[in-house]
Amino acid sequence: MDGVRRTACAFILAALLASLPAAPPASAQSWPTRPVKFILTLGPGSGADIGSRLLADRLTKKWNQPVVIENRPGGDGIVAINTFVTAQDDHILLFAPSSSFIGHPYQHDNLPYKASDLAPIARVSNTVIGISVPADLPAKTLGEVLDLARAKPGQLNWAGLTGGLDIIFEGWLKSVGADIKKVPYRNPVEAANDLAAGRVQLYESAYAIARPQVQAGKIRVLAVTNTARASAIPDIPTVAEAGQPALTIDGLVGLFGPPTMPMDLRERIAADIKAVMDGDPVIQDRLISTAQLPKPGGPAEFAKSIDEQRAVLAKAAKDLGIVAK
Repeated sequence: MDGVRRTACAFILAALLASLPAAPPASAQSWPTRPVKFILTLGPGSGADIGSRLLADRLTKKWNQPVVIENRPGGDGIVAINTFVTAQDDHILLFAPSSSFIGHPYQHDNLPYKASDLAPIARVSNTVIGISVPADLPAKTLGEVLDLARAKPGQLNWAGLTGGLDIIFEGWLKSVGADIKKVPYRNPVEAANDLAAGRVQLYESAYAIARPQVQAGKIRVLAVTNTARASAIPDIPTVAEAGQPALTIDGLVGLFGPPTMPMDLRERIAADIKAVMDGDPVIQDRLISTAQLPKPGGPAEFAKSIDEQRAVLAKAAKDLGIVAK
């Protein structure tokens, strides 16, 4: 009988411990008290990966604690996000582009996380997103591509990024009356290769993906979707300058923490990131060389930019008849 009571008490104690909230977050002054981990939704060699490693090296020195990078690609970003969310640890942070998750409510059933589980800490950079065509395509501007598509409805193909940016691009095509068929790709490099070969006529991607074929003279970039021109390719106009402002979207990349992280700590981390970025030209140059626009910003500014993206995405989804799941 005593054994039964002890077992019952053990179960009750375990249940009580499990119901307790996670350990309170560290104060802004004392954080970090142990190694920090950045979990990435993308694999090694990606623009976000390069940026995160540059920051990790500098922040390790500034914080006097190791900053470790853990790449968890796959599952449309859900693998990494779920790993971050379930950790409930203010020393385990998510480093990711907003495109890794803003489209999830429209594309996946039974998500294992809520949008509120991701608290914006700091914007780091804006990925340069280019609209490219085969070098031998007669159309030389974005407007001419649309004219060609209208003249040949259903005969042109396009490939794009996954997630929310894809929905925005497809919504834009519908709004301008361009009947261009989407070709799905699992590997963005394969899409760039097919664009170069003329099997796809229009490609919306991070410029870094298209750059090798651009440098080989097989692909031509018509415009970038960013709000400002990219210093790496200053002669390429923005979509707004090309007459298509509705397609304007920045590839936001930044750091997220758990919702329990106090605002003063988030602001301090953002200030530290801005300080190391502003004070180190190597970071600036390396980001630019990998087709990223250095643009450090605080939690409120980062959250506002993401909300603006969600609003654009919601309109595109509505136009396409896509309902959040």
